[in-house]
Amino acid sequence: MVKKIGLAADHGGFELKEIISGYLKDNGFEVADYGAYSLNKTDDYPDFVIPLAQAVSQNKIDRGIAICGSGVGASIAANKVHGVRAALINDYFSSYQGVEDDHMNLLCLGGRVTGYAAALEYVKSFLNASYSQLERHLRRINKVNNLEK
Repeated sequence: MVKKIGLAADHGGFELKEIISGYLKDNGFEVADYGAYSLNKTDDYPDFVIPLAQAVSQNKIDRGIAICGSGVGASIAANKVHGVRAALINDYFSSYQGVEDDHMNLLCLGGRVTGYAAALEYVKSFLNASYSQLERHLRRINKVNNLEK
């Protein structure tokens, strides 16, 4: 069961991170905040997203949520960490399908492009989804994992 969630955001995602953090805490999740801890318009998303992705990779947290202005930079940075399967999500279907079929373990959002209500719907479906373990999905993930070796 998914219980411990890590969050990270730069200035472009700071406000949305705070909203998601409150939602998670209100719904019984343990939240690990990897920053930013205050709004600083000169901060850089890798400084927060990489430690979050490392925590996901090391199983210190169950899943992660990273937010920057568009979500693109956060996704690129997170996917550089071995064992992380991050995706920029902009629709409800992909938020759960990414977990079920592709074993996504880190959700990326755009703080400047994703509405708060939509973001919370994506977070809910991401956290409620489970990896299907179907043979075809395992086969595909193994092919992707072989790239990391």
